[in-house]
Amino acid sequence: MINRLKDFLARGGAWTTIQFLILASVVGLGQWFPKDWPRALALTGWAVFVAGVVVFLAGFLVLGRNLSPYTQPRPDGQLVRRGIYTRLRHPLYTGVILAAIGWALCKTSPAALGVALVLIPYFNAKARAEERWLLKRFPDYADYARRVPRFLPRLGRKANFVCDL
Repeated sequence: MINRLKDFLARGGAWTTIQFLILASVVGLGQWFPKDWPRALALTGWAVFVAGVVVFLAGFLVLGRNLSPYTQPRPDGQLVRRGIYTRLRHPLYTGVILAAIGWALCKTSPAALGVALVLIPYFNAKARAEERWLLKRFPDYADYARRVPRFLPRLGRKANFVCDL
């Protein structure tokens, strides 16, 4: 049992555990602490939620067998640079952030929105940890990271709204 826990932590399992706790808080707070916000804000929330699910699924489907709940890449994994990964390095994280913010808005919950916003610095830190593994495993990851933004797609040739390595 102790060896399993050590392996879980060494591969980055704590990141995923914390992530699920934050998401459970967003969902719960959205259910139990709604406020009376304008209906347009709630409708905007649904649009943001759906956009997050679409971005997440686009990343999920392209990853295929490379998907791992850990920050450490799978030993038999490949570096994915196709599909949505040509525009974003971490579409799963982007999708979860958008879906969580959308959920909080559609549930009209300031408490849920506050916790959902915590996902932004959290996933930035998690992505940095994951990228350290990716740099070790895939020598060409550094070049990929220079060309493709972490969370937000570039809006033009000069625009770069990302926090990179």
